[in-house]
Amino acid sequence: MVSIARLRSYLSQILHLHESPHRTALAFAIGVFIAFSPIYGLHTLSVVFCTWAFRLNFLALMVGAGINNPWTLVPILGATIWTGSKLLGIPQAAPFDWDNLSLLSLYDQVLPYALPFAVGGLFLGLLGALLSYPATYLVISRYRAHGSRPALDGKPLPPRAGLS
Repeated sequence: MVSIARLRSYLSQILHLHESPHRTALAFAIGVFIAFSPIYGLHTLSVVFCTWAFRLNFLALMVGAGINNPWTLVPILGATIWTGSKLLGIPQAAPFDWDNLSLLSLYDQVLPYALPFAVGGLFLGLLGALLSYPATYLVISRYRAHGSRPALDGKPLPPRAGLS
């Protein structure tokens, strides 16, 4: 569980990165895309890969991907399946049978949700990234334009992008 103080610390660190607002906003937006992507269980690995492959800032990517957390998991899953179903024109799938949870029946029950989940996750990820980039860019640019760059409580600033 992340405390409010820790969230404020992350936000402060992101606002003070030694990178352009464009690169920081881009890293955050890609993190948001990862948060909605249908590759559950591989989000952190995706963040590490993007940090390495595109030399983006790990913290900005991780905070963006952190939108998908235990508190938001169920709404995000529901939204991705609902959105994918609407985009594909698929009617509501049969209700889940909780009485029969054998491996084979579980596979048969989850399979109808797979394509709507993938399509909805990719669509919402792209939408989230497209909306979060300009918003993040604007916040960082305005913050830095006001000359608000105090030290982080005596702590050193985060390192530049990439895993050195």
